[in-house]
Amino acid sequence: MSPFRKLVPFADKAKAAGKRVYHLNIGQPDIETPAYALEKIRATDIKVLEYSPAAGQASYRQKLTNYYQKFDIDVSAEEIIVTTGASEAIQFAFLACLDHEDEVIVPEPFYANYNGFAQIADVRIRPITCYIESGFRLPDTAAFERMVNAATKGIFITNPNNPTGCFYSRESLEGLAELCRKYNLFLFVDEVYREFCYDGNEFFSALNIQGAEEHVVVLDSISKRYSACGARIGALVTRNKQVLDAVTRYAKLRLSPPGLGQILAEATLDMEESYINEAREEYSHRRDVVYERLRSMEGVVSYRPGGAFYCFAKFPIDNAERFCRWMLEDFDLDGATVMLSPGEGFYATPGLGVDEVRIAYVLNTEVLHAAMDCLEAGLKAYPGRLDKVEPASLKAQAR
Repeated sequence: MSPFRKLVPFADKAKAAGKRVYHLNIGQPDIETPAYALEKIRATDIKVLEYSPAAGQASYRQKLTNYYQKFDIDVSAEEIIVTTGASEAIQFAFLACLDHEDEVIVPEPFYANYNGFAQIADVRIRPITCYIESGFRLPDTAAFERMVNAATKGIFITNPNNPTGCFYSRESLEGLAELCRKYNLFLFVDEVYREFCYDGNEFFSALNIQGAEEHVVVLDSISKRYSACGARIGALVTRNKQVLDAVTRYAKLRLSPPGLGQILAEATLDMEESYINEAREEYSHRRDVVYERLRSMEGVVSYRPGGAFYCFAKFPIDNAERFCRWMLEDFDLDGATVMLSPGEGFYATPGLGVDEVRIAYVLNTEVLHAAMDCLEAGLKAYPGRLDKVEPASLKAQAR
């Protein structure tokens, strides 16, 4: 079950009992969806909301080519297939590129829904573990190579990462691409959070790796960059014609992506850059709030994320899921509590993440401080808090 939704019944009960619940469990931003784009939907004079083309509206796909040019990505409209969110793009990629019981190497922790997509496609995820003490940076290419076997058909990463917020450099991507060329693998890259890179990190798309054109499949979405999760508009982008042909067949089977969502998505491409710039600055500030608060809590191990709007934290507790449920059922600070995502659900390796949580810093800084007040007080009061805290040397290393 989804680690960011499995505790929803307990949150609902807490709210029914009169508690205020601060939701740091799911990547649903509180930043307003662009008014300009919403107005475009309101202003339509559509009499019949027809099916769009299976690959998406031609005008939207053409405008997307200009959007990608901002990141020096040179693709044609024919190399873009509009999908029902990035979720459908990932599902199409797995179905089109992989066969029964093929394996994909994925750094863990990873976005938990990848497990579900893999099960639907009857393929297997092979995790390669990243560690909080190093800020979840990728293992070196040699470590990935040791994972490759006869069943391996691809490597899947999210950059910047959900759930860790880790930013992957151009050098890391090029190393993985070289491995994919060597073993004829696909390099699947979820680039949904490309706008949200901090500390001078410059985003580099896998689509710009020279010589890897046949291997790279990029998954995209407007959900996060324009705070439009409900629009359900994503995209699959690749220069591999065989993949495009296969994905197009799946797209035709589901008929069309959302019509009203495409109107909103196309409108976002006519907007000034100020919306994205202000959102990036706001998320960077929220990141700093969460990081500074976490590092001040005794026994907590965390790190400074380089992108997206998530981070992990290791708590001095017996079990993160038990703690998160206790926070909803048995704890409040002045009538409020906080909802987090237990970390174990983001790992495929049994036993990992049992004392970790994912925090989504999607609330404004005033509310974030209130939520972190609840978290700090809850950690002190939790009956399952461990007497033994992380050594200071380990905590310093993680910073």
